[in-house]
Amino acid sequence: MGSIFLSELIGTALLVLLGCGVVANVALTGSKGHGGGWLLVSFGWGLAVFAGVYTAARSGAHLNPAVTLGLWIAGQDFAPGVAAGLPHAAVYMAGQLIGAMAGAVLVYLCYKKHFDAETDAGAVLGVFVTGSAIRTPAWNVLTETIATFVLVYVVLLLGGTPSGLGPLAVALLVVGIGASLGGPTGYALNPARDLGPRIVHALLRLGRKTGSDWAYAWIPVAGPFLGGLVAGLAYHVSPLPL
Repeated sequence: MGSIFLSELIGTALLVLLGCGVVANVALTGSKGHGGGWLLVSFGWGLAVFAGVYTAARSGAHLNPAVTLGLWIAGQDFAPGVAAGLPHAAVYMAGQLIGAMAGAVLVYLCYKKHFDAETDAGAVLGVFVTGSAIRTPAWNVLTETIATFVLVYVVLLLGGTPSGLGPLAVALLVVGIGASLGGPTGYALNPARDLGPRIVHALLRLGRKTGSDWAYAWIPVAGPFLGGLVAGLAYHVSPLPL
């Protein structure tokens, strides 16, 4: 259990460090990547997933409570020799949340001077959390549900293919989701990825900060969990790859 927790913590920390790091590079004034655009963010997050999955291979590299839930509902082992169940799920999700918080702190340390110089509180918040382009909670939840369904469902099916693509396939999948479905909500896809950095944003003393937008915070948690649940159920009735 300890090695699962540590594996998920380190893998999720790297995921958030590189993922929120690319957002900071694009969003914060004065950064060399400032204004790099949505495709840079999408590819940055994809490569963040690539690094995180490789790092957390020992635990099966969930890095995401929605993936853990999807595997559980689908009846798949969490990792070789690790059966799906509530005690293991709790350890996975705790490691993911704490790892996401650690990654967010590391992003802050890397970009400390840029956070100090930034005058736009919205840009500062956007480094840590996702948000909707048009705030309509029901539609925002639906977008996150659909996008996370794609992620978890394909991840479940990848486990049954003989391709051996592993982390690269998941990384390219995340790039595709970001490029295709990320516009309405910023594609959280992962309750820990949004909640952990949001907590860190609330705790940090940042020069330009209003609030942490807790009114929106339930959406990138509820939507991904729903998507993972539906993906796990769909796995039971889907034609599996040969």
